[in-house]
Amino acid sequence: MKVVARRGEGLAQDVELDGGREIVVDEPVAAGGSDSGPSPTQLLAASLAGCTAITLELYAERKGWDLDELEVEVDFASEGQAPAAFDVVLRLPESFDEEQRGRLLKIAAKCPVHKVLASESSIVISDRVETI
Repeated sequence: MKVVARRGEGLAQDVELDGGREIVVDEPVAAGGSDSGPSPTQLLAASLAGCTAITLELYAERKGWDLDELEVEVDFASEGQAPAAFDVVLRLPESFDEEQRGRLLKIAAKCPVHKVLASESSIVISDRVETI
């Protein structure tokens, strides 16, 4: 999968994703941006929340459990710095018993984004420069 960011207005970046999707990534006004889109750290938290929810949905579907009103909330502190911690809250239907809730909590930690963030030593980033 390839993602390409191209300069927009100010600090905003027009990001093209595989499949023809496009999003704008920006910084809040307080950080020098124009707040025309989510910040990179907000996207990171959104990726964690979305991936966790999808992982739980897939697991529950296999088990025949109805996650009718699932919510995944991710909170983080980031004052211009990379987040050092994410607080993930799973909101599950009241009908789920303690065993089901415990199992879903364990499954939540198995989402690919969670795994990457929790084991940053496994991340390999190769940087290089090319001319345009």
